[in-house]
Amino acid sequence: MNIELQLLNLREINLTQQLVFAPVFAQIFQPITDPVAIFLIILAIMLVTPLLFERFKLPGIIGLILAGIIVGPYGLGLLERDKTIELLGTVGLLFLMFLGGLETSLDDLKRNANKALTFGLATFVIPMVLGTAAMLPLGYSFLASVLVASCFASHTLLALPVLSKLGIMRNQVVTATLGGTLITNVLALLVLAIVVKANQGNLTLGFWLFLIPSLAIYTFATLWGVPNLGRWFFRRFGHDEGAEFLFVLAALFIVSYLAKLIEIEPIVGAFLAGVAITQLIPQMSPLMNRIQFIGNTLFVPFFLISVGMLVNPLILVKDARGILVAVVMIGAEFASKFLAAWGTAKVFKWKMPSTMVMFGLSVAQAASTLAAITVAFNIKLVDELTVNGIIAMILVSCIASPWIVERWGGKIQQETAHAANSKTEDLEHSATLSNLANRVLVPVANPSTEDNLLNLAIILTKEGNGTLLPLHVIISDKHGSVGVTAKTQQKRLLDTAETLAHAAVTRVEPIGRIDDSIDLGILRAAQERDASLVICGWKGYSTYRENFFGGVIDNIVRRSTAPVLITRFAQPIENTQRVLLAITDYRVSAATLRQTLSLAKILSEALKAPLQVLQVLSEPVQYIPNLESMVGDTEIPIQKIRGNSVRKISELLKANDLLVLLESTHRFGQPALGREPEAIARANPETSITIVHFPERSGTPES
Repeated sequence: MNIELQLLNLREINLTQQLVFAPVFAQIFQPITDPVAIFLIILAIMLVTPLLFERFKLPGIIGLILAGIIVGPYGLGLLERDKTIELLGTVGLLFLMFLGGLETSLDDLKRNANKALTFGLATFVIPMVLGTAAMLPLGYSFLASVLVASCFASHTLLALPVLSKLGIMRNQVVTATLGGTLITNVLALLVLAIVVKANQGNLTLGFWLFLIPSLAIYTFATLWGVPNLGRWFFRRFGHDEGAEFLFVLAALFIVSYLAKLIEIEPIVGAFLAGVAITQLIPQMSPLMNRIQFIGNTLFVPFFLISVGMLVNPLILVKDARGILVAVVMIGAEFASKFLAAWGTAKVFKWKMPSTMVMFGLSVAQAASTLAAITVAFNIKLVDELTVNGIIAMILVSCIASPWIVERWGGKIQQETAHAANSKTEDLEHSATLSNLANRVLVPVANPSTEDNLLNLAIILTKEGNGTLLPLHVIISDKHGSVGVTAKTQQKRLLDTAETLAHAAVTRVEPIGRIDDSIDLGILRAAQERDASLVICGWKGYSTYRENFFGGVIDNIVRRSTAPVLITRFAQPIENTQRVLLAITDYRVSAATLRQTLSLAKILSEALKAPLQVLQVLSEPVQYIPNLESMVGDTEIPIQKIRGNSVRKISELLKANDLLVLLESTHRFGQPALGREPEAIARANPETSITIVHFPERSGTPES
């Protein structure tokens, strides 16, 4: 049974011609057939309509849907909803669900599992009961009533772009709604499949023996297989940005198609694909920016316009019974969705804005609902009036949903900002981030490691709303001249860094420099450009000559007046599965520890990897007072270990961890970073390590 991609094609079954009469305008205007003109009209709608509606303080999504109604076959008749529009609309729907999954981490789902389960069951059971009870008095059979009620239970997250724009996608209410959507859509589709099989007399044991195991295997394979395959692919081909983007698209459509093969909606597969792959894509990375840009700017608007083209606003005046059916459907759907949101909010003691955001998100019905009712019409389980009522419900819900979400989502945004500003630790965290990430200097020299360093810098820079300073230093000869090859290499490296920064929408100031040595060039550039943080690459060890006479890294660490991050990436940064902050020196100052904790939290959030704090206890046992209060978040585990720090930390490390270390005390003849980081790096060649150094006194590069 193909529910989404094949049964959305209403033209093939001539359903719309049977149900509604053509508007007068559609008889005056002939549909445009020139593909260039069609694309031009759609692009003009995407450009002008949201801007126009937002000027009147209305969601741009409403404008796109109404524009689809106007130019579609039941408006002016300028555009037909042909196979091309259906294809792009379906891609947009899958992209919409995929973006919702990308914004939902598995950790968030686990933390809010009880909330998601409660809302998912409530928003399924209440519409099923209310919908069935509402349709039976209208003369519908029990099977038909149950099927129509299943259309009320499922929903489309039409207003997700509104929440993304408000910046509250990671709010627990939104996460619970996303998880609940997955539950209710799967259950609603299961009801649809059962009703169809029962109507055909094919509801056998074999149906259940196929569906339940295949769904379990499919979910496990997606959530386990996609991340592991993605890590392997990014490790092998992470240097190719185009290949990364195409891999993400391939994962989306493969998982969506496999869902259809086991008789599950492709939109469920798209959401699962987003949840599975989100841990591989840092939130502030260029790749995430590209995916969101393509989806929100092109494909999702296509879907919204295509939904509008499905709607005929004249159906409500066709006959009195049609009006009654439509009113009952709209009333039952809105009432049941509100009761589900209100009940969930009462259980978890959420305020009215949270209730309304859940209601607004879950009330929208779109193409998946129409696809389900098309199945029922095809097997003659429902009549034309039912389909007309569903279309009316789609029209009303699609207009109401984004308006409700924008109005009440803005209040959640204000509450979140107020709560954050009232917390001392959040204020300190923001101040620390602004100071550190104001101007981030990144020396680039090796094309094979440049991307990881720049992605790390971009994460910090975007979080702190700062400026990225990529630097390449050329060493001049004794006559002060440089070769053409060196200049060409410098330009290529800086151009690559600038392109990467622009792709992530980050301010960037490339710096090309000629100097006496690499370390002096970096130190002088940091002082001249007022760098707030320096990020350097590291091979993971030092030679004895470098220890005794000083290498580039040693000189930068010893003499820098700005904080320095020394980083050895053994894996692509997007492969990070856990961030470990190891504190090996109890004498570290409170200010240094707070800044390092802030850095670790930023990386953890951006990389969607859990943070764990390790404190190595020395003999006699020493500990850092108030460490728990400094960490703040009770969900961040603090593990205290005793003994040899190198051995104990190495025992806990895994290949895809990112270890954050504070600089150890330096002694003459040893690396400026201390012995411990080098020993840990040598013992764990597949683990990425970042060493944090905060200067205790100013240095002079020229000395």
